[in-house]
Amino acid sequence: MSTATSRSLLLLSMLQTRRDWPGQVLAERLEVSSRTVRRDVDRLRAMGYRIVALKGPDGGYRLEAGSELPPMLFDDEQAVAIAMALQTVAASGAGVADAAERALSTVRQVMPSRLRHRLDSLPIIALRAPADVDPAVLVSLSTAVAAQDVLRFEYSTRAGYFERRRLEPHHLVAAAGRWYLVGWDLDKDDWRIFRADRVHPRVPTGPGFTRRELPAGDVRAYVAARFKGSPGPDQWPCTGEVILGIPATEIVPYVDTDTVEDLGGGRCRLVAGAWSWESLAAAIGRFDADIDVVGPPELTAAFATLARRYAHAAESG
Repeated sequence: MSTATSRSLLLLSMLQTRRDWPGQVLAERLEVSSRTVRRDVDRLRAMGYRIVALKGPDGGYRLEAGSELPPMLFDDEQAVAIAMALQTVAASGAGVADAAERALSTVRQVMPSRLRHRLDSLPIIALRAPADVDPAVLVSLSTAVAAQDVLRFEYSTRAGYFERRRLEPHHLVAAAGRWYLVGWDLDKDDWRIFRADRVHPRVPTGPGFTRRELPAGDVRAYVAARFKGSPGPDQWPCTGEVILGIPATEIVPYVDTDTVEDLGGGRCRLVAGAWSWESLAAAIGRFDADIDVVGPPELTAAFATLARRYAHAAESG
């Protein structure tokens, strides 16, 4: 690689790291004259990079977005991060899995061998989401979110018919292999979460709106709470307490937000939550241990319900 070429690549790398660079600072970093910096900038412009000259006492340069995507430079950590992210695209439901595979092939081909080795040592198998979302729909939804424009759309329900809805779109969220649209439903006068693969945007969008505050404050907490069906971000609608005849170390790896307390003597206390009392009882029953219910009575009744169902299943089998 010639000195001029290597210097141009270094200059491009520097321009990508911050918005504005004074010309004198670039010259000092590259250990060349300001005139040489200008020639290197012209060389990059000829390659398709939009580099504008900044006016002022010091002058300088700025790399701006162009109409086409020119080649870009990444450091080692960035290159590996991009390659790993591309491997997980299939599970996002964004409908761009094939494009991601082609992009990954391109990135991997130009990687140094040391980085390809790192990437190959971390194979990622991403399961495709049950329903892919048209990328054009995601762009349309995210544009409405950013512009704070009321979104008019048709929503395909589970029953198979379409509903016309009007929404103040606040967030586009990827969770559990699906994309969701979070917003204020103007017809229901309440917050709602819609599956993006069932949203069919209509054009044009409606008027602008003033952004509201989510009930949970943070969109992650709000979505997690709604998925739980709970009244708060850290709550389940059904929570119970039991004593299990098994050491705490045996179940800690298999619980998430639940609380486990070791009681000694091969016993532990578990406080857990779930969608319903029956689902909570079933979740507790997965541990190979005797169970003593501390409370509430609804959990005891749920165990009785499951006992009848399991007994019937055993007899019918």
